[in-house]
Amino acid sequence: MKRILFLSAIVCMCLAGNAAFAGHYVKGVEGIKAASLPPEGFYYRMYNVFYTADQLKDRNGRKAPGDFRLNVYAMANRFIYSTPIEILGGNLVVDAIIPLVYTDFSYKVGGGKMEDNRFGVGDILVEPFILAWHGERWDAAAGIGVYMPTGEFKHDKPASPGKGFWTVMSTLGGTVYLDAEKTWSASILARYEIHTEQKQTHVTPGNNFLFEWGVGKTFNELFTIGAAGYCGWQVSKDSGKNAAPGYERAMGVGPEIGFVIPDWKLQISLRSIWEFENRNAPQGNVTALVFTKAF
Repeated sequence: MKRILFLSAIVCMCLAGNAAFAGHYVKGVEGIKAASLPPEGFYYRMYNVFYTADQLKDRNGRKAPGDFRLNVYAMANRFIYSTPIEILGGNLVVDAIIPLVYTDFSYKVGGGKMEDNRFGVGDILVEPFILAWHGERWDAAAGIGVYMPTGEFKHDKPASPGKGFWTVMSTLGGTVYLDAEKTWSASILARYEIHTEQKQTHVTPGNNFLFEWGVGKTFNELFTIGAAGYCGWQVSKDSGKNAAPGYERAMGVGPEIGFVIPDWKLQISLRSIWEFENRNAPQGNVTALVFTKAF
């Protein structure tokens, strides 16, 4: 029971449906061609992410007792500058993400009840060093970024938009094109998160490893259809006097569609991913509607 109550609070600190981990990165937001960064120029990308879950899974993957409900909406604003600077043959890319998060949460078990709803600015991500390579039939990316605890966090408010700790995130991934016209693609993007101590709870979340993948087919250079998904694991234990036992896990898969409006220099994608085989975490659906505008 201690694990269930602890997990309920932690899960609602998670940004925009990051359903399994106490980490920062939101799984399932990149999708098809996840590891492909844009060419030289300035871009604005808006992620509209919806997460909903009515199941809380225990460490064995069974539904935990009680009435659980979690609904999260986030609008994450990403500003990307792909510079003309070349390092090791790749373009230097810098970006920042400013999220706005609304969380509505309730959990009833036995005679106890926990509920909260809250809106605010979440923790800001800055990635000062990303390298992006573009080959004839492949793309690749590698980089490092930092999530800063800029969002409001209170240990007794489980829907807090911030998490109350720093995270260093490293990134590595690639996309391959299976034909010369680049109409068929397969992509994988891996992330590794290392967290600092959450001061109010004196808990240091364990490190997380996860990857997103996507496969797709593009028609007339305008429309893309395919599938996307993710797998994520907690790879080290939480630590601290209030830490809970067990490791977390989440997996998901679902369809994606996308299209381009050339006259507006605009790309739009929509994906909906259903989770399965989760452990020590909620299990639900994450839907992402993403707009990318080139300037």
